[in-house]
Amino acid sequence: MSEISASVVKELREKTNAGMMDCKRALTEANGDLAAAEDILRKKGIASAGKKSSRAAKEGAIASYIHLQGKVGVLVEINCETDFVAKNDIFRDFVKDVTLHIAAANPLYVSREEVPEKLILAERAICAAQVTGKPANIVEKIVDGKVDKFFSTICLLDQPFIKNPDQTIKDLLTSKIAELGENMVIRRFTRYMVGEDLGE
Repeated sequence: MSEISASVVKELREKTNAGMMDCKRALTEANGDLAAAEDILRKKGIASAGKKSSRAAKEGAIASYIHLQGKVGVLVEINCETDFVAKNDIFRDFVKDVTLHIAAANPLYVSREEVPEKLILAERAICAAQVTGKPANIVEKIVDGKVDKFFSTICLLDQPFIKNPDQTIKDLLTSKIAELGENMVIRRFTRYMVGEDLGE
């Protein structure tokens, strides 16, 4: 069958709150049939994961990871709804994967919402300066694409997962919410590197 279009993937994502890659896989499995793809996601529990995001997540874990002979360290807090899930191996493995990812990928923020407006405007200005001689509406689309790329380098949830680059950390989180049946939140993290910012 023909390639699944981005607009159909987006439509399914808006209907189900499932991750982009989960939507694409479901549409491929359903040969592009939107209703059938939604059913596939429901059966896997992924479609309901987004609906759990409004529930309070006050349990969880604080985990640490030290890498490269003590040169890089990560401290992260990930929350879930119950102590039962906080002790579950699936949750613990997810927490471990996130700490490993932060150590390797060096995100600066958890989500786009945390990025200061000033930084976004500065990045947009740089991107716009790189695109000259094109109509304004084309420039706007190119700048939006470049800013999305910028977010995927600095925001944890937008970054491709180091163990599976076809999946973002947000997609991974959504799949774990579906699997465990509870809301989960990557609350905050700190990453230390020996000698960082000391050369100024």
